[in-house]
Amino acid sequence: MDISKLKPIRVWVTPLTPLAPGPNSWKVVVLLEELGVPYELQVMKFTEIKKKPFTDINPNGRVPAIEDPNTDLVLWESGAIVQYIIEQYDINKTLTYDTLKERNQLNQWLQFQMSGQGPYFGVASWFNVLHPEKVPSAIERYNDQLKRVLGVLDGWLEGKQWLVGDKMTYADLAFMPWNDRIDSVILCAPEAKFAGFPHVQAWHERMTARPAWKRSMDVRSGLMQEHGLKQETGMPDKFKNYQEYEAAVNAGEDTPA
Repeated sequence: MDISKLKPIRVWVTPLTPLAPGPNSWKVVVLLEELGVPYELQVMKFTEIKKKPFTDINPNGRVPAIEDPNTDLVLWESGAIVQYIIEQYDINKTLTYDTLKERNQLNQWLQFQMSGQGPYFGVASWFNVLHPEKVPSAIERYNDQLKRVLGVLDGWLEGKQWLVGDKMTYADLAFMPWNDRIDSVILCAPEAKFAGFPHVQAWHERMTARPAWKRSMDVRSGLMQEHGLKQETGMPDKFKNYQEYEAAVNAGEDTPA
């Protein structure tokens, strides 16, 4: 397969989701960047993801979704998209393995990212940042769950560079977008977000130093700047919080994202 001759894969994103552009879309983008697969972003407003025509693509009304003109496939759910891209386009097994044990262990860690990291980090972000009232018991619970997930990763990574085998894989990359914004989730200083988890920090920094991640974040930053969004929260500059934004949407105001 000649990657250079592929038609670009269309990736649906929205510049605004709670707590900046949603992490799941960037799981897909950084994977495409690592593999050198051409893609184009289909950008839409947050208010459009629960409506047609997008719900004809993803009836769950969430990003990301992709349309691959090379195979005539439309797909949603970030984990399914990651597995598809690897199966279809990682022809040299750069980010995966084809051996039985390693192949299934990679799937195991991807499932943990989707069932453990994503949901707990997402709920922690809601109660820390977006919920209109501070609920100390909820904040404590989900901050603790976030740290529990980090503890699982930190314990596993002790004495290792990567989750599976001796190279970076798609399973490692899947954890990056949420881990990168822990400080915005639990409202701590950026330098403190991995406090107590040195192996996770070293692992994360190995990946964020890579050109593919830097290119992905340049795309993300440009998208947010273009739509006038705050880097920390993803809110349009004119709104102080998510509730103000939601009220404007419900009132039918024209919003920038």
